Formats: sequence, structure tokens, C-alpha cells
Amino acid sequence: MVESIKGGMLKVPLEAFKKTDTGGAGAQDTFSTVLKDSIDKVNKLQTEADKAIEGLASGEVKNVHETMIAIEKANLSFNMMLQVRNKLLAAYEEVMRMQV
Repeated sequence: MVESIKGGMLKVPLEAFKKTDTGGAGAQDTFSTVLKDSIDKVNKLQTEADKAIEGLASGEVKNVHETMIAIEKANLSFNMMLQVRNKLLAAYEEVMRMQV
């Protein structure tokens, strides 16, 4: 189980979090698009793991190792996404507790 997220695991440049209003073309990613892309990648790994399981169950795939690797990739990415969500939620709650 993933206990904590190390600083080097999530390498996103700071420029990705800056909002730009250049009208679309050449615009840098905002925080929401980085988050959405990360969730899409996790979902893709989950569907790949599901396909690998179905292939193994139907007998199309004989290599158990590749199936287990796909399952573990999906599991690790999901656990990391959960930890990021927990950290973001904790940070939000901390900001909400601040007195103005």
C-alpha cells in the first residue's frame, strides 16, 4: 500500500499550473487540464488491465506475467491518484480552516 507521495514522484513543471489567456493556440495547461489528463491516464491503465484479464480468462493470452504487470500498473496508478486526492482535500480543508 502506498503510504505517502514522495516529492519526486509527481513531476509537473510549475508552468503547467499557471493560467494563460492566449486564446487557445499555444496556451499552457492549467491545473484542471493537468488533473483531467492524469485521471484519463489512470482510466486508460484500468481499461488495459480489464482487457488483459478478459484475454487471460478467455484463453487468448497465455502470458500471465503481462496480465499481472498490467493489473499492478493500474493498481499503483489508482493508489497514487487516491493519495493525490487525499493531499488536495487535506490542503483544501486547511485553507478553509484559516481565519481571515
